[in-house]
Amino acid sequence: MKHTLVTAAFLTAGCTSTVHPPAPALTPATPLAGTPCDPPLVVPPVIIDYMRSQFDTSGAPRPPVPAAEFATLQKAQADLKANDWAALCYFRTDNAALAARPVPADRIVFMGDSITQSWLFAHPDFFGPARVNRGISGQTTPQMLLRFKADVLALKPVAVHILGGVNDIAGNTGPTTLEDVENNIMSMVELAKARGVKVILATPLPAAKFNWAPQLKPTESVASYVEWVKAYAAEQDLVVADYFTPLATPDGAMKAELTLDGIHPNKVGYDMIEPVTQAAIAKVLAR
Repeated sequence: MKHTLVTAAFLTAGCTSTVHPPAPALTPATPLAGTPCDPPLVVPPVIIDYMRSQFDTSGAPRPPVPAAEFATLQKAQADLKANDWAALCYFRTDNAALAARPVPADRIVFMGDSITQSWLFAHPDFFGPARVNRGISGQTTPQMLLRFKADVLALKPVAVHILGGVNDIAGNTGPTTLEDVENNIMSMVELAKARGVKVILATPLPAAKFNWAPQLKPTESVASYVEWVKAYAAEQDLVVADYFTPLATPDGAMKAELTLDGIHPNKVGYDMIEPVTQAAIAKVLAR
């Protein structure tokens, strides 16, 4: 989702992750037409600090928006996106570092977009070697599908938490249909099942508007997608994480006290959905 400076620093781009500590360099793959992961994109620390401040509930003064740094970073991301549309490079170094360590028996990978990625700033202690965050802001389900093997299956999890689709409704990577979104989700589920990976399928969060696409009225599409997720999960015997219900107003918007901007949860919003996540994790690990 690419509508505000709150998440602009983490638009899809061919880069290494800067949220995690530095990891050993990965031996480059044999390039077919250049090297898409070179040079890596580095997010300035001032932007990382600004992102963290959005979830600070201590009452401390928040730093000013680093507008110049955001503009420079967005330009670099746009240039890199032409070489790495699905952001296959984004977590390549981090994935290599994880591959060199023992795999926890209860590892769960969280695949998603900015809702998943921003979770790191709201609750950094929620993630670690056993709960791996693989969210990239702005991503749509075809991009998530393309990186599913590298960013999920290669990490050998016992389960995957899949949360995405709202960016598709917003048209982030072009016009699409709900059927296309559903097909991409089904393909990720099928890949997971083929490898013996259990699935937690999350509903989208409420969305009544997109600040970066104000002409769209997504409420009905999001509601339809929520119902499809629940029906498909029941059909496939998947564990559901229903985030829509506790966050939604009667008209399908996100409750104002739970969101930064109508799309992304604030700290209180993440506090509200985490019990749903924990219940889903307990259920999937018990299977």
